[in-house]
Amino acid sequence: MSRSTSAPFKGRRVLLCVTGGIAAYKTPELVRCLVKAGCEVEIILTRAAEKFVTPLTLSTLSGRRAWREEDLLSDERGFGIPHIRLAEWAEAVVVAPCTANTAAVLAQGLAQGLIGAALLAARAPVMVFPAMNVHMLEHPATQENLRVLAGRGVRVVEPAVGALACGEEGRGRMPEPEEIAEEVFRALTPKDMEGLHVLVTAGPTREYLDPVRFISNPSTGRMGLAMAREAWRRGAEVRVVLGPIEAPCPLHGFEVLPVVSALEMRDAVTASLPWAHVIVKAAAVGDYRAKQRAERKVKREGREELSIELTQNPDIAAEVGSSKRPDQILIGFAAETDDLLRNARAKLESKGLDAILVNDVLAPGCGFASETNTLRLICRNGEDKSFSGLKEDVARAAWGALAGQGLFPPMH
Repeated sequence: MSRSTSAPFKGRRVLLCVTGGIAAYKTPELVRCLVKAGCEVEIILTRAAEKFVTPLTLSTLSGRRAWREEDLLSDERGFGIPHIRLAEWAEAVVVAPCTANTAAVLAQGLAQGLIGAALLAARAPVMVFPAMNVHMLEHPATQENLRVLAGRGVRVVEPAVGALACGEEGRGRMPEPEEIAEEVFRALTPKDMEGLHVLVTAGPTREYLDPVRFISNPSTGRMGLAMAREAWRRGAEVRVVLGPIEAPCPLHGFEVLPVVSALEMRDAVTASLPWAHVIVKAAAVGDYRAKQRAERKVKREGREELSIELTQNPDIAAEVGSSKRPDQILIGFAAETDDLLRNARAKLESKGLDAILVNDVLAPGCGFASETNTLRLICRNGEDKSFSGLKEDVARAAWGALAGQGLFPPMH
């Protein structure tokens, strides 16, 4: 059994450049997210950025000194050539927030300060997160500068829409720290799934008996969303058919198709099949639904007992397995309480799966609503591996094992 680390990016090196926008107040939380994942973070602040967040705050969170713009020609550090050292050290470079002025400086290739000089010398992936007033963002000069950067291979992440510091509404908000961190994690992850279209089902389904009652299960969708997130980090384009989940989950980077019932999930999956290269059936789909759904609330008065006639829902995995193209890969999930291997291998055959991930929902730290999981991967070619840890780590290990089997169709 392999156990993954809870700091998946331990020792990975990120250079964070903070410029003078009000959104700089979000950067301490961004540093915390990166450090929690194991990253080493070096930070450069412009003079304007120091009006919004202090070097002391960021250096305390990163455990390293915070560099200032004037350190480019510092007597103290001049011999170390900071802009070259930082550029060569970094595995990913982030400019967040990226003001209109900084976008102009970077587009022109100016080395007026430490940030501009470091980015000229950088060979690592560069991501910029524009954040400014909506009219400044929409100005042709700003748009041209961002196009220039994108044309040079810089990842320009679209700002969010919402309330801006100036009091206006519109596009110009910097994404939340967790979303920026996801972009960094993607840049640091090997792209062994680039070009693949991955369709993931996640979460429970609800089968309504009347307008206020339904049959469901305790699935939180966390395992399926972890599989989706890891596939996106590895370069895939990801679409998630997501049942109703109670707690909000990070959904940055992939398309989400919300559904409620098993029939709705089947329709969404069927519509996406021509697009998909890999299908991951991680949702906990209800096996049965009410044969007749009551149009109004069923009252308890006058009823000592209530019988509900159920009918089978479609077996989505089996339907996909019987109709998938030769170049499509179908990966199933199975939540079992006994005879794990026998049941998993039977489903592998009966549903036409290429691989199945099975877990014992009665085992401690496994199954529904748990942060951790233990999954056993069984492939059609006989490969059998187990993974244990946080669900995010288990997803990482599972995709690594699947990629190692050569299951995925080559994308050129």
